[in-house]
Amino acid sequence: MAAGRDKVIHLLRQLHQASCRCPAHSHTYSQAPSSQITTDYAFEMAVSSIRYGEGVTKEVGMDLQNMGAKNVCVMTDKNLACLPPVQAVINSLTKNGIKFCLYDKVRVEPTDTSFIHAIQFAKGGSFDAYVAVGGGSVMDTCKAANLYASSPDSDFLDYVNAPIGKGKPVTATLKPLIAVPTTSGTGSETTGIAIFDYEELKAKTGIASRTIKPTLGLIDPEHTLHMPERVVANSGFDVLCHSLESYTAIPYNMRSPCPTNPINRPAYQGSNPISDVWAKHALRIVAKYLKRAVKNPDDREARFSMHLASSFAGIGFGNAGVHLCHGMSYPIAGLVKTYRAKDYSVDHPIVPHGLSVVLTSPAVFSFTAAMCPERHLEAAEILGKNFKND
Repeated sequence: MAAGRDKVIHLLRQLHQASCRCPAHSHTYSQAPSSQITTDYAFEMAVSSIRYGEGVTKEVGMDLQNMGAKNVCVMTDKNLACLPPVQAVINSLTKNGIKFCLYDKVRVEPTDTSFIHAIQFAKGGSFDAYVAVGGGSVMDTCKAANLYASSPDSDFLDYVNAPIGKGKPVTATLKPLIAVPTTSGTGSETTGIAIFDYEELKAKTGIASRTIKPTLGLIDPEHTLHMPERVVANSGFDVLCHSLESYTAIPYNMRSPCPTNPINRPAYQGSNPISDVWAKHALRIVAKYLKRAVKNPDDREARFSMHLASSFAGIGFGNAGVHLCHGMSYPIAGLVKTYRAKDYSVDHPIVPHGLSVVLTSPAVFSFTAAMCPERHLEAAEILGKNFKND
């Protein structure tokens, strides 16, 4: 195993030394102006406001009060509904006199059916703000509920990514959404992405628009202390792949077609100088803290650091995008029949998202390494590979 790995690393270094210096390979981001540009020439950073701190959840009621919210929808899942993170939100809303309704029927690994159920609840509530308390499933469901309640005449497939949906740009004005993440993986508190299983095709797809990103993400690391071991591991795998995929994605100025209007520029634009910074920073945290966070639930430094890493990676991939690991995770998760993951208290078979993503990562990065070997080598070094003796 070690000998094979060393051969791959040696090959990567040779590829790097002999690699082409065109923009796709060298990741040179400058692009000469041209009247016949067919690839994009610009990138856009869209990120939710983020507030980090132990116990920061207690501020959510004040935030909603400051926003002038009068009738708030709080979304979570049935497992979290009785746990401290949700109770902390409810206590803050109650203390600050915020009227709210609790929706606790979010499905872990949501489907189009569960999205539609949440959307119907939101449409019937006349809510002027939303709070999502949970992992990616909760935050994504809340984004969809906010979107379609704010655009009540839209068909469900209008905003779903093509080719399953119509992929229409969102022009509606959404209500404020505050996300309170309780896991350390999806980074959904920073992104305009909402993923679900489309049951008819047994495949995952989603909605991608900057307009659906949360208004504010309250990153309270105390919530990570409630995560079971496997949830920490699978969430961490998602952070790892978010970082690696966004860093090795095609550069934004090599993506085509060039949009004729900024509203058509996709949320996933390709790697760029800003997303690169966040991706690499998240990788460094993963290298140092993921194993510790899994092994020891009382290691506050490790668990708190991974909570931040999730958001850092979210800023990176939420603008650069992801590629093959996530693309191939969709059929893996969508075609699940009987598998029930340890530490996940659900009433249906699931392959946890982070697990479905990381399964293909060895093959994926062996395949993509030839495209930009210098980036793969740099990532390997960040993750602990020492090349000095190679």
